[in-house]
This record gives sequence, structure tokens and C-alpha cells, in this order.
Amino acid sequence: MSQNVDMNVRPSPDQVLVDIADYVMDSEICSAEAFDTARNCLIDALGCGVLALKFPECTKHLGPLVPGVITENGCRVPGTSYKLDPVTGAFNIGCLVRWLDFNDTWLAAEWGHPSDNLGAILAVADYLSQIAVSNNKEPLTMRDVLIAMIKAYEIQGVLALENSYNRVGLDHVLLVRVASVAVVTKMLGGSRSQVVDALSQAWVDGCSLRTYRHAPNAGSRKSWAAGDATSRAVRLALITLKGEMGIPSVLSAEKWGFYDVQFKGKRFEINRPYSSYVMENILLKISFPAEFHAQTAVECAVKLHSQVKERLHDIQKIVIKTHESAIRIISKKGMLANPADRDHCLQYMVAVPLITGGLTADHYEDSFHLNQPMIDELRDKMEVLEEPRFTREYLEQDKRSIANSLQIFFTDGTSTDEVCVEYPIGHRRRRAEGIPVLEAKLEHNLATLFSDEKVERIMSVCKNHQEFEHMPVNEFMAMLENK
Repeated sequence: MSQNVDMNVRPSPDQVLVDIADYVMDSEICSAEAFDTARNCLIDALGCGVLALKFPECTKHLGPLVPGVITENGCRVPGTSYKLDPVTGAFNIGCLVRWLDFNDTWLAAEWGHPSDNLGAILAVADYLSQIAVSNNKEPLTMRDVLIAMIKAYEIQGVLALENSYNRVGLDHVLLVRVASVAVVTKMLGGSRSQVVDALSQAWVDGCSLRTYRHAPNAGSRKSWAAGDATSRAVRLALITLKGEMGIPSVLSAEKWGFYDVQFKGKRFEINRPYSSYVMENILLKISFPAEFHAQTAVECAVKLHSQVKERLHDIQKIVIKTHESAIRIISKKGMLANPADRDHCLQYMVAVPLITGGLTADHYEDSFHLNQPMIDELRDKMEVLEEPRFTREYLEQDKRSIANSLQIFFTDGTSTDEVCVEYPIGHRRRRAEGIPVLEAKLEHNLATLFSDEKVERIMSVCKNHQEFEHMPVNEFMAMLENK
């Protein structure tokens, strides 16, 4: 009688793990554009984190797990007085950075927000720097943070280029855990083999389901999911550095590996080397706190506001032409239950600027929505159509457009012109136009918490690339404390 027997021969590590470890350990980043863009991504993310402190639903997640605990040499959480262990600190920073959905984005077969990795990177960098200073050693500098950012962005973004996790129901924060664990294991002094082992632990954790981002379950978990992923990355790195063994064929193991269990038996496609491509092409979310597939639709609505603001009751039909990913992710009909539901609804994000001329984080709150019945009236009149060219050029590597068009039809038979925006202001093609707006956004966000004098000091450092790069991490993080 034959029996099925598992052959217990320990394999070599999956090549995907080895390639990432080689990149993290050996690759030198030489792109001035990547470093400059990384600084802008970092300061934008921190500004968004400061602004998020206005929202109690965010701040209730902050602080130590056990109230009152203070960690010696603990990492600082920007805009607060907390000093936390790096695992908890990573959750706090990751939660702040992502809460308002108002910073950088990567769009490909999979999408995501590479600045989510800042939770792990900043927490570990600040912790290590304070330990170093307490031992009369040199702390890390912000250039070290930028290098870790560029590499984390590259890992997350390259893994997303050809591989769609959302199509099998998995959430993109998996890639945050993977990218973060790779760079922080190196930052913590790990060897090449330890980076491989830590990566295997990140993959074997599996993946969150995307259901908290979609109707009918969209909710606030999507705003702290990245904090959860980035803190888990720090935990796995620390476990690995204590000597925990890895799982070498975590992806490819027959029946039990990630590919067979969670990716329908398909292996990852990785068709470009790791470099600094992702950071150079990252999308900065500058003008509107809106899911990125809707950014250009909001721009269109703002352009049309002056033509329709006095004729809202005369609107018969609103036609939105968009790309397939936007329809799949954020096109919704029916009741919207909470702010997290609204900021992932294309129709809502178009209706508000048609009515008000703009879109802010406050526009998603119950206090605004419940007093604006016109929003849902306009949503009911919207038709969302796929434009094949928009879908095609969204995926073309030399374009990576995120196009939307908008046209309003009135009951008297007249209509507006069709307004089309193909590249949002945060796109690489509009980078020169976008950076002054990004800096103004940062200054505004800082001013919601800090004094004019402190805002001026922070802005001075953040806008001076050379001073920024050379600043010790512990001094930079201390500058952002709110004691």
C-alpha cells in the first residue's frame, strides 16, 4: 500500500527572499532624485500625522499598550509626548501617518502607501539613535532614514508591479510588513541570513483580508492596518535577531506555502531589479485627502464647481469616466456608514467639491455629511463608466496615469464641457508644480498643533535638504515632540 509522505529535506531559501536581502544589504542608492523625493515623502507623511491628531478616533489608538508605561530611550511619536518601545512606537507612528489617507501612494497591479513603512523605520531609527547617544556613540542621521525609506518603497512597489493581491482578497499592508521587516532587520544589525529569516517570518504571517476597505464592511481598521503591519515587522525583526530560525521555502512549499495557500498556486512575477524606481515615481497626495484613484476626479469637480454651484437642483445626470481599478475599489451606491466608508467612495468625493469647491478631511465626518443632503442627491444621479484608454494608460510604465473625466447634464438639456484630468498634481510629471503646494500643506498641518516659532524651525530644516540629511535622528524626532 502506498502512502503520501512529506519529504523532510530542508530547502534553500526562496529566491524572492534572497534577492530582497541582497538588495537591502548591498545596494548603494545613488539617485539624487530619489533622496529628494524621499525627503518630501517623509515631511508630507509627518505633516499628515500631525493633522490626524485632531481626530479622536485616531488618538484613541495612541500611547503605550499599558497606560502609564514609559520606555527608557523610547522612540518619540510626532506631535505627542509619548516615549514608547519600538514595536508600540511603530504602531503609533504608522497609525498617525495613514489615518487621513492623505500622503503618498503607489499604483500598479497592486496599490498601497509606501510611507506606511515609516512607522517601523522612524521608530527603530529613533530608538537606536537614543541608545547610541546614551552610550556616547554616533546616532543615525536622517540620511540613514532616507536610505531605509528608498529601499522599503522599492521592495513594496516592485512586489506590487505585476502581482495583484487584492484580486485574491488580500490587503496590501502585507507588503508593508515585508518591506519594513527587511530594512529594520538590517538597521538593527542583522546579517544577510537574518534578513532572509525575518522576511520568511513576515510572509508566513499570511495576510489581512481586504474586507475592511470595501462595502459593506468598510471601516476604521483600514486607517490603523498599516500601523499593525509595521509594528509586526519590528517584532519579527527583533525575534529573528534573538536567533529564531526562518522558514526557507515559505513561499514555494508545496501545499503549505504562501503561493498554494493564499495566491491560488501562482508564483510572483518580478520583472525588474530593485533600485530606486519606486521612489522616483511615487505619487504624492498633495491637494485632497481622497483615495488616490479619485484624485483627478476631485480636481475635475473643483474645476466645475463655479459652473454648477447655483444649479445643483437642476442637475439631471453626472457622468464620471474612470479606469477599471477605481470602479473596482471605490465606486459605491447606497448608504455610507462612517468617515472611512466615505473617503473610499468615488461618488462622495466628487459630490462634495461640486457643492463646496474643495475637499478636506472634515468633509468625511458625520457632522458635515448629516447636514448636507445634497451629497446623496448628487450621488444618486451619477453614472460611473470605464474609459478603456484610462485603464490601459494606468498600467503603462511610461505613463502611469490616474485619469478621470467629469461632465454635468442639466434638466433643460444643456451640459458642461467634459473636463478631464489625466495626471494628479502629485504625479512625477507634475512634480515641479506640486512641491511648493506640498510645502504649504506641511506648514498648514504643523500649524494645527505647534507655535509659529516651532513651525518656522521645522519648516527650515525640512526644506533644506543638506541640513535635513545631516541632522541626527534623535534631534529631528525631539523637534517634533509636543511636551
